[in-house]
Amino acid sequence: MQQRVEATGSLDDFPTPPWAMRALCEALIARGEPLHQLTAWEPACNRGYMARPLGEYFDRVHATDVADYGYPAKDGVADFLIDWSQDAPDVDWVITNPAFRLADDFIRQGLRYARRGVAVFVRSALLEGQERYETLFRDRPEDIFLPFVERVVLWAGVLLDPDVPVWQPPKNGKPGKLSKPTSATAYCWMVFLKDRLPCGQVQRIPPCRRALTRPGDYPPLPDHLRPPNDVLDGQEPLFPESGLSTVDRE
Repeated sequence: MQQRVEATGSLDDFPTPPWAMRALCEALIARGEPLHQLTAWEPACNRGYMARPLGEYFDRVHATDVADYGYPAKDGVADFLIDWSQDAPDVDWVITNPAFRLADDFIRQGLRYARRGVAVFVRSALLEGQERYETLFRDRPEDIFLPFVERVVLWAGVLLDPDVPVWQPPKNGKPGKLSKPTSATAYCWMVFLKDRLPCGQVQRIPPCRRALTRPGDYPPLPDHLRPPNDVLDGQEPLFPESGLSTVDRE
C-alpha cells in the first residue's frame, strides 16, 4: 500500500503541502528554536511550496534546486550534492523534501553546511533498510522523529488540496468519478541536530492540516484532473475557486 517506485534518475517530483512545512516550524518553535532570527536553505525547492512557508518563520530563506520548476524567488538552479566550498549559503538550517533515493546524501550534505540542524520530509519507510542503517543511521541516527498522525497527501507533479475532488477517468469498465485526493503513504519529518541530544526522541505531529492551511496555498486544479464539462453541466459549484460541482463529492 505504501510502495511508491520512482525510475532511476527521476527527480521524484512530489510537491509538499505548505501546511506540512508549517507543522515542522511549529514543532521547532515549541522546542525553543528562535526561527525568526535564523536562516534556512531549501535545496530542493521545486515550485516553492516549502520555501514560501519557511519565509513566514525564518529571517531569510535560500532556495535552490537541481531543476527549474519556475519558482521565481529561487536563488538559482544548482545541484545540492556538489562541493559548494565557499559558495554555500551561510545558514542555520537545511530543510527540504529530498528525492527519496538521495535522502541519505542530502542529510549528510546538509550537516556539512547547517549550523544548527537538518530536517527532511520523507516517507516513514526511510527508517527501514539494512543498507541505510549501515551507511547512515548506525553512526548518525536522527535526533527527533516527527511522524504525522494524519495523512499528508502527495501526488506526482502537482500539489492538490485534499478537500477538492479530482476527476478519475473511466477504468476497467468502471465509470469516471470525482473523488478527494488520498494517500496510503505515511510521511514524517526527521531532524538531525548539530548539538546532539542524549537519545533520539519521538514527537508525533497531531492533526493540524486545517489549522495550518492558509488561503492561496494550493494552485488551481490542473485541466487533466478536472471532470469533463458534461459531468458538471447544470450543477452548482462545489468550491468557487476550483470550479467543481457537488457531483459525486466522495
